[in-house]
Amino acid sequence: MTESKSTLRARLARLASFLLAVAGLGLLALAARPLVFGPEIRVIRPERGDVVRNVVATGRVLAPYRVDIGAQITGVVDRVPVEEGQTVKRDQPLVRLADAEARAAVAAAEAALAQASARVTQIAEVSLPTARANLAQADANVVNADAAFVRVDKLKATGFATQSQVDDARKTRDVALAQQRAARFQVETNDVGGTDRVMAEAALRQAAANLAAARTRLAYATIAAPADGVLIARNVERGDVVQPGKALMTLSPTGETQIVVQIDEKNLSLLAPGEKAWVSADAYPRERFAAELFYVNPAIDPQTASVQVKLRAPAPPAWIRQDMTVSVDVEVARRADALVLPLAAVHDPLSDHPWVLLAEDGRARRRAVRLGLSGGGRAVVEEGVTASDRVIPVRAAVADGDRLRAAADPSEKGGAP
Repeated sequence: MTESKSTLRARLARLASFLLAVAGLGLLALAARPLVFGPEIRVIRPERGDVVRNVVATGRVLAPYRVDIGAQITGVVDRVPVEEGQTVKRDQPLVRLADAEARAAVAAAEAALAQASARVTQIAEVSLPTARANLAQADANVVNADAAFVRVDKLKATGFATQSQVDDARKTRDVALAQQRAARFQVETNDVGGTDRVMAEAALRQAAANLAAARTRLAYATIAAPADGVLIARNVERGDVVQPGKALMTLSPTGETQIVVQIDEKNLSLLAPGEKAWVSADAYPRERFAAELFYVNPAIDPQTASVQVKLRAPAPPAWIRQDMTVSVDVEVARRADALVLPLAAVHDPLSDHPWVLLAEDGRARRRAVRLGLSGGGRAVVEEGVTASDRVIPVRAAVADGDRLRAAADPSEKGGAP
């Protein structure tokens, strides 16, 4: 029995030694595998996709123009019915001045106009008809006086009238002629184009102009919005004495929202009107809105080595504010449906001779490539690789000719953004 137990222990010891030897060989094989077959490298597959190149800059939101609103007459502010930041409509009252004196001037001008109008009416309806009637009577008197003179002159020739009678008849005729000329002159001055009519009509026009000036001055007592917009500044209160030349409010008119951006001059060749852009603000980082570049300043700012560009936002969000700082991504180039690789897989991508390492037959092989448009951490590969190639990332610790074991890395596909 004792011998059997000893034999069993010996067999168990030999089995344990065998298993330890097998385990040791396994560990040795695992340790030697990288030396024999090379390290395991996660490779990248080129994929087809879009590459977009953007120019990123910071700018400010501005209206195309601003309106400084002021008084056109000197006066005392009676009311200010609006507040800073309020949205107003065209012709909406913004400031009202005391207008009692202006209203009195309008009333006086209206009275003067009524008087001038009555004078013109009087000439046309009274003076002119009276003058015409007087002329008709004067014409008749001239006819009678002339006939009487002719009769007396004939009687003198026959001895039936004296010279004194002839002289009296001539005098009567001359008086009638003078009265006729006076009556005709009165008609001419009161008729259309006559001096009295012209003076009366001129006085009427002057009274109308005075009334218009008085009403305009009264209208100046109410300062209204020249356009729809937002009041971004207010510098007036009730009781203030205002005068022309002082800005009381500043209006940002409703309309096209513009974004003014300073871009490094090195990107000048990439900028052109019509390019699309996306705009965001630090206050609303998750909300972006579209814009379009429409102006590139022809001059460079020598102080900042930058060029000013302007973008229009056709549909700005409600949260946009004047002078707000925004970030702008201008899309300056796009390549659609191209074979792309992440720049993390390309050696010397900015040089004239970029290259990649490919996993081929268990070894790393160097291959030259020609790159196209790059942007967003990716580049278009024009020549050098195909969609079936396996590209080794730059960070991999292998060199041309080294052994390796390729493993796909789904997180580093060429088509990923």
